[in-house]
Amino acid sequence: MMDLASYLQFALALVFVLALIGVLALLARRFGFGYATPSKGPKRRRLSVTEIVPLDGRRKLVLLRRDATEHLVILGPGSETVVERGIPATDDFAAALETAVQPPEPSE
Repeated sequence: MMDLASYLQFALALVFVLALIGVLALLARRFGFGYATPSKGPKRRRLSVTEIVPLDGRRKLVLLRRDATEHLVILGPGSETVVERGIPATDDFAAALETAVQPPEPSE
């Protein structure tokens, strides 16, 4: 038969393990793990999530693709904010940099 000390030791070990799992889950969420981008199968979908970047514990930056257009959105628990819309979608990052609007050069 188990005595009171054994039950207490078991309960404390259980609480420790659950707390450790909770801390690891918070760290994983903080550093962006768990935000997997859906895979593109053989059927090309019209709407997809291209990338997700956590900003803080409550908000994340989401790049949505619809047909050949991308939209940058900040999603929070009670709000959505469109940062930029109508970005031409491309799979070639170098080509996207060439077509990007460059800031005007300062005049002397």
